[in-house]
Amino acid sequence: MMGINVRQARRMLERLGVNFEEVKGVEEVIIRTQEKDIVIKGAQVAQLKTKELTVFQVSGENIEEVKREKPKFTEEDVLLVAQQAGVSEAVAREALIGSNGDLAKAIMSLKTS
Repeated sequence: MMGINVRQARRMLERLGVNFEEVKGVEEVIIRTQEKDIVIKGAQVAQLKTKELTVFQVSGENIEEVKREKPKFTEEDVLLVAQQAGVSEAVAREALIGSNGDLAKAIMSLKTS
């Protein structure tokens, strides 16, 4: 059985309306989940685009998994920061993450920005 080469595959994809190209200059790719970060250093990334969809293909050999720490605040803390700073709960949650759960720092950062 004879396979197709990369050039032929690219031509076929273009005829189907799919644009395929390598993303140049990628140093690392980080995939964040709730439990961990998956870090792919020296990754090779290809981008496939159609009218409705963009797909990234990531490959690499130097892969590291880093466990993520749970936030050090409660939903009540989020509500308090949102109320005190006059912002949405989503903005308050981001401020608490940025302040490592310190309520006063989170409120002050929102009031000064």
